[in-house]
Amino acid sequence: MALGLLLNSRHRTDALLLAGFCGFLFFYGLAYFGLVGADEPRYAQVAREMLARHDWITPTLGGRPWLEKPPLYYWQAMLAYRMFGVSDWAARLPSAVDATLMVVAIYIFFRRFRPGSELDAALMTISSAGIIGFARAASTDMPLAATFTVALVAWYAWHETGVGIQLWLAYAFLALGMLAKGPVAPVLAAAIVTIFAIAKGDYRVLRRTLSIPGILLFSLIALPWYIAVQLRNPDFFRAFILQHNLQRFSSNLYHHREPFWYYIPVVLLALLPWTVFAVAAIAETVRAWWSEGREMLKSGGEREDALNVFLLIWLFVPVVFFSLSQSKLPGYILPALPAGTLLLAEYVRRHNAADDRPGTVPLILHSLFAGAVLVPALLVGQILFLRRITWGTPALIALAFATVLALGIAFTLSMPTRLRMLRFVTLIPVVLAVAAVLRLYAPALDKALSARPIALELGKLGSTSLPLAVFQVPRETEFGLAFYRNQKIDRYEDDNGRIPAGEHMVVAPTGSHEDLVKQAGGRRVLYLGSFAPQHLDYYWVSAQKSMP
Repeated sequence: MALGLLLNSRHRTDALLLAGFCGFLFFYGLAYFGLVGADEPRYAQVAREMLARHDWITPTLGGRPWLEKPPLYYWQAMLAYRMFGVSDWAARLPSAVDATLMVVAIYIFFRRFRPGSELDAALMTISSAGIIGFARAASTDMPLAATFTVALVAWYAWHETGVGIQLWLAYAFLALGMLAKGPVAPVLAAAIVTIFAIAKGDYRVLRRTLSIPGILLFSLIALPWYIAVQLRNPDFFRAFILQHNLQRFSSNLYHHREPFWYYIPVVLLALLPWTVFAVAAIAETVRAWWSEGREMLKSGGEREDALNVFLLIWLFVPVVFFSLSQSKLPGYILPALPAGTLLLAEYVRRHNAADDRPGTVPLILHSLFAGAVLVPALLVGQILFLRRITWGTPALIALAFATVLALGIAFTLSMPTRLRMLRFVTLIPVVLAVAAVLRLYAPALDKALSARPIALELGKLGSTSLPLAVFQVPRETEFGLAFYRNQKIDRYEDDNGRIPAGEHMVVAPTGSHEDLVKQAGGRRVLYLGSFAPQHLDYYWVSAQKSMP
């Protein structure tokens, strides 16, 4: 009974820690700066239009079907809008919630199968740079990563226990992954499970995985929307499957070409501040697998070794798969990152259990990398506006802070406890870095990257009822204005666009007055003001003269 009370007390403490770190790293300050890039405002506006039409089937943007992505993120954002109203922070809420659910699933899995390391696994996942970044973004990447992670840990739980409901849970979350971003979820999962079965030499795993109830559950969850959207939009199969999946993978259709090795630095950066020990964990697992091969998986320590190999395959399959793609974006390999942090948690558990102290070099490198995350966080202003770091007083102060922090981490890890303190001393620079960005630089980020302040400036001009067009501005500005003004934005230079017939406003790059006059075709064009941080001007354009 005393042991039960102790365990319950420890789990309550763990729950409070996870709630605190998830709350700060995922939820805190979601509204501090506006939606950035092209995807955030675009996805947020699609969800708003679906909610306004009470349509849970066809995503639309500007009133037209927008069939690039499945609806899971849109559904979640619609629910957030309904509960909290339409806002940028509500648009980001689904990713924060999904990331939290993913962390909870990891904690539960490790608590059941690797007791004692569940808090390490959860906190290392929470504090990875890639997880924090996408947990705070209004995008489809975190919904996919979260559902995919839950599906794989559920599948592995079934693999160890044979409990059928865990396999059905895996199928259910793969179906949600299919609704998050399409067939990539089941394709990657099938590849990981197949390679794992080959590595073990146990092909019965594949036959047992093909569960009729699981397939029926997957179909029941995933297929109704795909059928319904195809019936309503006959162009869906061509637009979504052929264009936005197959052509995106096989060609540079959307101009995101990167070198084959692109995801190696992306993964290393996304795993910060854990990169050094994550690489050590990967190397140790690869060495063990290489030296012992299949016999390692059939030995008496099968469960421990098999999990390490499974995590290694889980990490590498998405990276290799998307490296073969002709279109590459950082968010594509987000589903692989939890495998890296879980490999690290396993590495720490093994070394703690054996009282094996890692060498001095990894500890020093980890301390330097962990402390270094504070430097860009304290110099966001320079990076944002100068596109480089100038070695003046601010940079020296940031470097001094990072050095003191790195020395403190190194000193702590040099004590006999070593890896037992790894998670907490490494969380310190992560929390400080996120706090610095949000508290010191959020207004600068808002002005430099988001259309929110531009929309506010236009509102002060009393233009809320006027149509708005853009001329030669980035797509992210166009989509951002569409969300913050909740109106269709015309683009002067588009082949399928048109200049509004009535009086309207135009946002254009600074110094575009003469070009704009030419585009307006004899209509009056008046300069109204400018937004210096993004080098944009505002103009009023008169109504088109009626024909006599």
